[in-house]
Amino acid sequence: MPQIDIMALANILRDAARAEALPRFRRLDASMVQVKTEAIDLVTEADVATEEVIKARLAEQMPDALFVGEESVAADPALLLRLADADLAVVVDPIDGTANYAAGLPLFATMAAVVSKGETIAGIIYDPMGDDWVMAEKGGGAWLRRPNGEAVRLQVAKPLPLAQMVGCVSVSYLPVDKRAEVLANLAQVRVVSNFRCAGHEYRTLVSGHAQFGCWNKLMPWDHLAGTLMAQEAGAYAARLDGQPYLPHHVDGGLLVAMDQDAWQELRREVFTF
Repeated sequence: MPQIDIMALANILRDAARAEALPRFRRLDASMVQVKTEAIDLVTEADVATEEVIKARLAEQMPDALFVGEESVAADPALLLRLADADLAVVVDPIDGTANYAAGLPLFATMAAVVSKGETIAGIIYDPMGDDWVMAEKGGGAWLRRPNGEAVRLQVAKPLPLAQMVGCVSVSYLPVDKRAEVLANLAQVRVVSNFRCAGHEYRTLVSGHAQFGCWNKLMPWDHLAGTLMAQEAGAYAARLDGQPYLPHHVDGGLLVAMDQDAWQELRREVFTF
């Protein structure tokens, strides 16, 4: 497995977000925001500028790595096809939660995952508002780290009955013909939320404040980092057909739960598609 300086990568994300995303936050005008595929799928001037900084810095520190950024793939979709076979790749979401960011809501993140030969080996979710990272390296646990060097090991919540579970569900991407059924099924759990920011949903899960998360649209920049750190924090993660989630997957749904028993119960009782 390649040796990765995860703190160097973490600091690249921090520097880029502080240089490009934060100064534009709540200062965007209409000319700085564009619709990509639909009204809820936005890109801002800050997304592009933040990704450009990260890409340039990574080219200096990891010149042999394939760079797969969300905005780079928007410009060149063929780039995504190279991820499965890359010896080394860095997958970046410059601003996860762009709709929140564009609306002036302080719930967005800058994320990166390192992939080697079809396996995620490191992941980072940086919160520009809180100025800290959640990160993981394969086999090394999941950690909350702060710029002063403080580090706290993270663990998922202890098991709870279905009726007491708290979860995050990306409702907007549920299959249209199954949405009403799943929404009705979710009445069986205690609380269900949708932050419109996968990065913060994963941070909530790995910090022990939620018992599950389910997402149906699987773009790698949204889920590789979070899934690795959830597993490193003790969670069980799999696609809805029970197969492992891999970097090249872009559909098939993903369910992450506090353990395998909870995963099976949620799959059987709630996510019936």
